[in-house]
Amino acid sequence: MISNRIALGVEYDGTAFHGWQTQQPGVRTVQTSLETALARVANHPVTLHAAGRTDAGVHALEQVVHFDTTALRTERAWLLGTNVNLPPDVAVRWVQPIDASFHARFSAIARHYRYHIQLTEMRSALQRDRAVWIYGAIDVARMREAAAALVGEHDFSSFRAISCQAKSPIRRVHYLKLTEQDRMLTLHIGANGFLHHMVRNIAGVLIAIGRGHAPVEWTTQLLALRDRKQGGVTAPPQGLYFVRADYPAQFELTKQLANAYTAPPDN
Repeated sequence: MISNRIALGVEYDGTAFHGWQTQQPGVRTVQTSLETALARVANHPVTLHAAGRTDAGVHALEQVVHFDTTALRTERAWLLGTNVNLPPDVAVRWVQPIDASFHARFSAIARHYRYHIQLTEMRSALQRDRAVWIYGAIDVARMREAAAALVGEHDFSSFRAISCQAKSPIRRVHYLKLTEQDRMLTLHIGANGFLHHMVRNIAGVLIAIGRGHAPVEWTTQLLALRDRKQGGVTAPPQGLYFVRADYPAQFELTKQLANAYTAPPDN
């Protein structure tokens, strides 16, 4: 039978999941939940491939995934049928048949993340799993100055997890902006790719600089050191959101992704 490739845009609250990737039986992951729901619609087992493998507690606004199927279903049937079989903390936002050469991970040419930092005097019960609460003064101007050094192509060895399996630590950061609204500081970052824990390690370093625990020049120093052991604390996962991935125009995903994503405003 002819196999068709389907791309999906998926939103999830990562709080109650042990990350994206399927693990041993009984461990709740986003991939397992979504594959189970899709299999019911397809009437056969489904294997998903994702643009980014988020960790436990990390959220996604527009995770892009794909799978192959011999089932013939309309886009609406895939969308509604999958969502009705998903738990409430995962939702499929769109469905699109796509060329067989597309791969959610390997076809991506850029990825985008956000990290939310709550700056209120008291902690929030509602934001406890969606932002990191920082108590006390924080100098956003210092953070912006330090962040500027990370834009461009660099060796991010000091910002990768020790367990990171990427072959190269070289990544190109296209932008790194910090915006503040209603006492919520948001770090916006886009790059051609990310190392394991890279965004959380950058956030941890910038928070330390903003609180005056390290000099503004620390980001530049860490890039030169190329040593994770010299880096800062990894920021908690609950403030991190996978926003979206970018793909070449030939796959015609621009409209789908543009409807779900707003570019970061200027500082």
